[in-house]
Amino acid sequence: MGKESWNKNLKQAKKSKNDEFYTQLSDIERELGHYKEHFKDKVVFCNCDDPRVSNFFHYFSYNFEYLWLKKLITTCYKNQQPDLFSENKSEKAIYLEYTGDKNGDNVPNPNEIGIKHLIGDGDFRSNECIELLKQADIIVTNPPFSLFREYLAQLMEYNKKFIIIWHQNCITYKEIFKLIKENKLWLGYGFKWGAAHFINKHYEDYASAWDHKEWMIRVSWVNWFTNLEIRKRHEDLILYKTYNESEYPKYENYDAINVDITKNIPMDYKGAIGVPITFMDKYNPEQFEIIALGIVGSIDFTCNKKMEILDKNGKPTGKFTFNAKGTLYRLYNPKKDKTPAFKDFETGELYTSIYARIIIKNKKL
Repeated sequence: MGKESWNKNLKQAKKSKNDEFYTQLSDIERELGHYKEHFKDKVVFCNCDDPRVSNFFHYFSYNFEYLWLKKLITTCYKNQQPDLFSENKSEKAIYLEYTGDKNGDNVPNPNEIGIKHLIGDGDFRSNECIELLKQADIIVTNPPFSLFREYLAQLMEYNKKFIIIWHQNCITYKEIFKLIKENKLWLGYGFKWGAAHFINKHYEDYASAWDHKEWMIRVSWVNWFTNLEIRKRHEDLILYKTYNESEYPKYENYDAINVDITKNIPMDYKGAIGVPITFMDKYNPEQFEIIALGIVGSIDFTCNKKMEILDKNGKPTGKFTFNAKGTLYRLYNPKKDKTPAFKDFETGELYTSIYARIIIKNKKL
């Protein structure tokens, strides 16, 4: 799914609360296989899942003994029907507890799973669910896209370990970037080919033909977020390019060079470097220091000039702006940039807008 389509669907989800993006079992298995050491003797809580159809519940219940879990808890929001696409019409909900195999067949049979009724609707913000949250050691789920900020804030408030899914653009949220900068949150291993395939009947079908399933949509730049230590985050990014002024222009309004692709970070540059948010997938806190994020507001990345807005073909639109806040600017390079976004009204110089940039320094130089 393209960025425009994804943003459109995300706005629809926020407005209509159609947040039932069901995660495929294969994606769960691929990611959680990297975390086995963390689960021994732990209580895992999936607090945004209907346990009878959730692939998170399936994964943990069928691997309960393999992971040496202590307990598995799952809660369901306003649903008492085993229907993948709940209408969330029930005023009450249930939660399930599983403490492992009892009859020796290593299969989570119905009579081994404790089914309990909640007084309320099962919302993760309810007092009942918060009490269950307090019991848990690790939270693993795909939370509602429209409530991600609130959901993550709750996990941090109760000091919980977690493995959750959301769109990578959330890195640019001020409160989330702060957690990343302070090394309280980082990216997991990610989805295959950088895209997740969810089941959701509410949106247009964007899944490619080779992996198509009924009601499947493909969403790019979705990732796993965690605060559990993983080997990946301590692996150095191999750098091979050397710095030269022509290839790495500086921003007009901040003393840092621009890098468009993470792998092109120069290995010999000691100063500040602006990199795309996709850099976070390769971030090693022992190799790099995160200084700031361009759109957060900790640095003024505005142009402070009267700029004429150009269309995608570089033609004047007749519209002007003095401060396009939230965007980094650099001088337009005609060899690299085919579609300039702005032209200085006084000097006629061309500029191109850049997506959010994380400002970093190489700690090993």
